[in-house]
Amino acid sequence: MKKIWINAFAILSITLANCVTAQSPDEEMLLGIYGDEDFITIATGTVQPLAKAPAVASIITADDIKRMGARDIDDVLHTVPGMHVSRDVLGYNPLYVVRGVYAGFNPQVLMLVDGVPLTNLFHGDRSQFWGGMPVEAISRIEVMRGPGSALYGAEAFAGVINIITKSAVNTPEGVEVGARLGNFSRREGWFSGRKDVGEWRMALTAEFGTDDTSYGEITRDSQSFIDSLVGTQASLAPGDAEIDIERHDLRFSALWRNWAIAAGHQFRSGDSTLGIAEALVDGNHFVSNRSSLSVKFEDAEFAHDWGVSGSVSYLHATIETDGDVMLFPPGSVPFFDPNGMPIGVFVDGVFGNPETFEHHWRGDLAANYSRFAGHQITFGTGYYYGDLYRVKESKNYGIDPSTGQPIAPIGFDPVTGIPLLGRQLLDVSGTPFVFLNGDIRKNHYFFVQDIWNIASGWELTAGLRYDHYSDFGSTVNPRLALVWSTTRNLTTKLLYGEAFRAPSFAETRSINNPVALGNPGLSPENLRSYEIAFDYRPNPDLNLVFNIFHYQWQDIIKFTPDGNGTTRTAQNSDEQTGRGFEVEAKWNVLPEWQLSGNFAYTHAEDKKTRSDAANFPQQHLYLRSYWQVSADWSLSLQASLVMDREREINDPRGSIDDYSLVDLTLRNRISPQVEAALIVKNLFDEDAREPTSMSDPVPFIPDDLPLPGRTVMGEVRFAF
Repeated sequence: MKKIWINAFAILSITLANCVTAQSPDEEMLLGIYGDEDFITIATGTVQPLAKAPAVASIITADDIKRMGARDIDDVLHTVPGMHVSRDVLGYNPLYVVRGVYAGFNPQVLMLVDGVPLTNLFHGDRSQFWGGMPVEAISRIEVMRGPGSALYGAEAFAGVINIITKSAVNTPEGVEVGARLGNFSRREGWFSGRKDVGEWRMALTAEFGTDDTSYGEITRDSQSFIDSLVGTQASLAPGDAEIDIERHDLRFSALWRNWAIAAGHQFRSGDSTLGIAEALVDGNHFVSNRSSLSVKFEDAEFAHDWGVSGSVSYLHATIETDGDVMLFPPGSVPFFDPNGMPIGVFVDGVFGNPETFEHHWRGDLAANYSRFAGHQITFGTGYYYGDLYRVKESKNYGIDPSTGQPIAPIGFDPVTGIPLLGRQLLDVSGTPFVFLNGDIRKNHYFFVQDIWNIASGWELTAGLRYDHYSDFGSTVNPRLALVWSTTRNLTTKLLYGEAFRAPSFAETRSINNPVALGNPGLSPENLRSYEIAFDYRPNPDLNLVFNIFHYQWQDIIKFTPDGNGTTRTAQNSDEQTGRGFEVEAKWNVLPEWQLSGNFAYTHAEDKKTRSDAANFPQQHLYLRSYWQVSADWSLSLQASLVMDREREINDPRGSIDDYSLVDLTLRNRISPQVEAALIVKNLFDEDAREPTSMSDPVPFIPDDLPLPGRTVMGEVRFAF
């Protein structure tokens, strides 16, 4: 199967190459090449043609999203060259793996919504209970592969994702409503509209949805391993991994002269049968809220030779439990004393309810100076204040704060004499026995960037950013990018950049965790990247992009075993190098038929073990065909092949199976106001799985995480 896909890609590449002509496009053709959809802001903070931008980046528009039948941002991001959407055991959270930079919680990729980071202090990710993100409120997505800390600071490490929502700036006047139904009890609906009142332009989008997805069977889990050690039969495996989620998304924006206001709220409520401890349970219920507000000002002609922009933003993020969260099922014996004896049988199960509440304030100011011929200089400064202001926890294991002794048993097993522990939960919030210390993180930064037109066809972008953090000190990150218009249809780019990832509070402030402990002395992770890229556009109908990269990832933070053999503490312990290439092609074969695709190859090495880095695809192929069958009908067919994923060096399991997923979207415009679609994901019902990491001492979920089978959805849209 793999050879068939590779041959298909080779045939496509040869066909595209044979269509390239040596003729230079005229000015009208250049305007066609650099249309509105091919302009990007993420590379420098200013609008630039994608081909000339000093970065390797991708743009996905709202039309692209609709054509591919995406319902969640994960459906979109897996089409980006060099990016793979993997899954974490915890809530099946997405891991956006860029060029082999793989880690639990995925803190090495920065996600922005309209320029505002979604980074949480707790794990440095988007949320421990992410719950997905629907796409109907999205106008476009800009993705930059490679380091971006010189412009965006922390977490702009392996890549940056900027989600630009439908707003008062980019939403056409009018109203659209839609609904989508499908198997797995999927029910989704949305509304978007814009209204102008005097000098005010206002837009509103609202989305809601529910689904109950069965991901497939888990044959063994962590409780299965415990059962094999102590002779219990508590595991619920084999059993299905199921996640039941309810989503509400609301976004409002207003534009007045040079001012833009945006507010949003995302609510997630869900149940999962796969628990935090990698054990199947009867069900856990989590709730998360993300509320944001931003005010931005921009005046490109603020004064002679000066343009000014600034913003203030606020994000409030919570992770909450609704009911009790079960870590292990009834009858489990998961904890042992220093002598290896079980501390008790949890007759009703093991419960732990961790909750976090965070405030994030950001302010920045930037000035563009264009007095010097050939230079566009940007000076910027900003301040960040993050406060993990509340940590709550209740549990039925550990130390009773009122006595300072282990939680008292409710009885003893008459045969073995082992203590029996009940369901009564003790609230340890605000005591020394809570799982995490709340704290504040402050950061002030300065940056400078110069876009210098050295000569005709030559442009050098140089940037430098200084960050000072209240908890771990300072870091400086530079970038250099030389863009050469080699010919009128070929652009060559030489890129260098550095980036850092700030340690999360879970890595520096975790306490009383039976497995993982924080280390306040951690340093940030660092990355250096070198890249050369070619963008070839011989005519408006064909675009070929090829890039080669190499990076060094240092001071990787991992939880390493302590001398006592029972706990692990976060340490700057590892180093990884990576290299590879990415090929991307877009071809308008006919006015009604477009082909696109990309192939990414990455080889990464764990320098500590001198072995291949694990859990990401070394090869990833994506192909899409879009056919406008008639004025009213269109057909989109896409395929993704994930290949060559390695296990960790001490993992005894066999190789990870490759998989290929094929999706189909058939769309019909019934009238100018009404549109309907049939969307099928995983058309051939492939048994696709994402790898689970090597636990200690064995992989607790040996058969990996199954992905959903065939999904069929019907969609209807109304425009007024």
